[in-house]
Amino acid sequence: MALVGYARVSSVGQSLDVQLDKLAHCGKVFQEKKSGTSDKRPHLQACLEYVREGDAVVVTRLDRLARSTLHLCQIADQLESKKVHLQVIDQNINTSDATGRLLFNMLSAIAQFETELRAERQADGIQKAKERGVTFGRKKKLTTQQIAEMRQRRKQGTLIRTLMKDYDLSKASVYRLLEENELSMSAESE
Repeated sequence: MALVGYARVSSVGQSLDVQLDKLAHCGKVFQEKKSGTSDKRPHLQACLEYVREGDAVVVTRLDRLARSTLHLCQIADQLESKKVHLQVIDQNINTSDATGRLLFNMLSAIAQFETELRAERQADGIQKAKERGVTFGRKKKLTTQQIAEMRQRRKQGTLIRTLMKDYDLSKASVYRLLEENELSMSAESE
């Protein structure tokens, strides 16, 4: 059985030293400086591909391993399918026994619960802000009059690239604004 460590910090300015000290007993340690929210972590992927049946992946804390509860469960499933255990030093988790698996699942469930509570509070805050008249999103670049003028110019044959330049819009925005006009006109005629 090989112990394979994985250490991660979020930014280049942070140090891996504390984690590496705790993982010194591992035969091999994969390390990287990437945000946990990034799904492009080549050293984590290499670690997960490297381990074999009977090995254990060792991390200092669960948040060093995964970016979300869903991601954590996906990694756990991947390890389980390879018959590889997970050891979390600071939280004293070892999925090689029933108690460790229970603790892992409980912590995952609690993390998921916290995520859902945050989302509910955020939705409540957004709803209350809307009730107070707060508008979200970027302010419209063109006034209704400018949009009508642009549509009229297009009907007269002005090229899309000219409209893009004159109104400082992307091609997609010009087409969207022109299409919205056609949709609203067809809805009015019904």
